[in-house]
Amino acid sequence: MTQGDGAETADARTGTEAVDPPDPPAPSHTPDLPAPPGAPDTSGPPDPTDLPPPLPAPPDLQDSPASPASPPSRREPPPPTEPPNPPEPPKDPSRAPAPPEPSDPLEASDPSRSPEPPEPRRSLAPARPKGIARLLWQDPARMGFGVRRFRLGPARELLEDAGGAFVSGFNAVVAGETERIDDLREDLRGFAYEGAGMACATLDVLTLTGGRRLRELLSGQGLRHPHLIHMGTGRAYARMRLRPMWGVHSVHPLLRWLAHDGFGFHQGFFSSDRTVGRQRTAGLMDRTRRAIFDQGLGRMLWFHECAGAGDVVPRVAEFPAGRRADLWSGVGLAATYAGGASTEDLGRLASAAAEDGFRAHLAQGCALACAARLISAVVPGHTVAAAPVLCGAEVDEAAGWTDTALVALGHNAHSDDHYQAWRAGIRKAWARRDRDS
Repeated sequence: MTQGDGAETADARTGTEAVDPPDPPAPSHTPDLPAPPGAPDTSGPPDPTDLPPPLPAPPDLQDSPASPASPPSRREPPPPTEPPNPPEPPKDPSRAPAPPEPSDPLEASDPSRSPEPPEPRRSLAPARPKGIARLLWQDPARMGFGVRRFRLGPARELLEDAGGAFVSGFNAVVAGETERIDDLREDLRGFAYEGAGMACATLDVLTLTGGRRLRELLSGQGLRHPHLIHMGTGRAYARMRLRPMWGVHSVHPLLRWLAHDGFGFHQGFFSSDRTVGRQRTAGLMDRTRRAIFDQGLGRMLWFHECAGAGDVVPRVAEFPAGRRADLWSGVGLAATYAGGASTEDLGRLASAAAEDGFRAHLAQGCALACAARLISAVVPGHTVAAAPVLCGAEVDEAAGWTDTALVALGHNAHSDDHYQAWRAGIRKAWARRDRDS
């Protein structure tokens, strides 16, 4: 039998076709047939210079014992090479680093201790709605003092937080998530309900519901913030360029006039060049409505000048004397409710109002802010500090002046004249207190 016959016999046993591979075949458990006597020895590999380097054997064959019938190789095996970047061994989960021990040893041993509650939020991020409601969505960046070109000062963050809370309340109502307003920090919720009042009034006017959403807010979740909600209602009308309270019936017959306050605030905030620079007011307003409008504008000046008493005073002095009384009223309201000034700055504010002849109006605005804070059951430190300086009384006493003046009007107080009489009654209460002290 020749060498070719032997190869055919081996191929017939293995069931494969004879192929000359570039590398020596891997060891197999099938024994090779011995070559016939006298045949040339072809078991060795060809010349190494004619072949590429051998490939490593598969892992499942590296540990297999070599067949006894396999002919010995005449070529020295290549030296083993290590991979350039050997893979890291898998980590043992049992050797994971232990968590750091609590600084307080009682914290780990006492299971009754509950984790600290999360810090209250300064703003919300409700889900943006789809459909027509998406067009009403407000961007919080529009409230930034840099965008509005307001004066920048130490109170910027505090006052911008108030503006951010306002937008959060507006967007929460538009998104149908009004309940999330109470997740805000307590001292910011009033501003958020002001935004909620604006959103409810906007939706009520657009859907011709007669104020259903606004009444539900005032008698429900926003029960403790009636003053700010009515102010927010006026901001809705200013944005829609409508006369305040058209097509909407509120719950409180007297506080509804605060919508004109909100109207003036909105006009000053978003059209400051026209309203502050050129001192324009909204058209088609009688004297009473314009006075309430100026109270809202004075409230806005506190934000416009970043709670700087040294800047607010000359800004108010630029207006005609007939408008400054109501502007001082709004300044006192914002300085007490929003805060941002030191006790010394508040003292300078009171002295400037007295020199201008409108000290009682400044105190009247402060008393109204004290009442709004007291009803909300959240009286921040800046309100407590402002009341003795601007009103000469503590928060509860100043808020009581508003109740006394309201009771004096009787049960049927609803007109704009009644509202002005209510403000005058607050000023009289302050004058009596100032005279007796």
